[in-house]
Amino acid sequence: MIEKQKPRRSRGRPQVRPDDETRQVIVLAAERQFCDFGYEAANINVIAQNAGVSTKTLYRLFPTKADLFERVISLRIAEFVLEADEENLEDLGVRGGLVHLLAAYGHLVLSHDTIAIIRLVLAEAERFPEVAATFWEQAIQRTSATLERWLRTQVAHGRLAVADPRLTAGMLRGMMAMEPQRAVMMGCLGTIDEATITARAESCADIFLTGALPR
Repeated sequence: MIEKQKPRRSRGRPQVRPDDETRQVIVLAAERQFCDFGYEAANINVIAQNAGVSTKTLYRLFPTKADLFERVISLRIAEFVLEADEENLEDLGVRGGLVHLLAAYGHLVLSHDTIAIIRLVLAEAERFPEVAATFWEQAIQRTSATLERWLRTQVAHGRLAVADPRLTAGMLRGMMAMEPQRAVMMGCLGTIDEATITARAESCADIFLTGALPR
């Protein structure tokens, strides 16, 4: 009679979850700390505790606080980049695509957490220049490049005539978000709802595409 072999047990403690999933949990906990307490006061031990990991695991995945902050910003912007995927916008037409992009940008930059991060960057940039550099590269440059890429595609297909897509992308971002964002940051405006953001995106798109002169 042949005995069935028992499966060998692997050595060491089994890994509870993969590193990618652990990173996600840590980043969510870190974002909350950064938004609530700022960069300098954000406590790595508390982040690890809230994420349910050891500080050893946290430092293995994110060797420095700067690395952790960069990932927080990168993942937040990634949501906007996904919204701007050309396959998602192709069937919307020029106006529909632009409204979609501007609304997605508005939801990103006018959210409570993003405004908290902007306050953090402005308050701590002098002491921590790496924070400002990360925000500039991962947030401002990436969102602008995403919108610029869409504009260049429209120009290449003859749908728009734009001399400087990079400059135009910056102007569209400013028109969409600058005034309401400042109002929220200064406490003059509360939470901006989805309908208001969509309506502003439509107005910005119409002014850009058709102008304001009577016809």
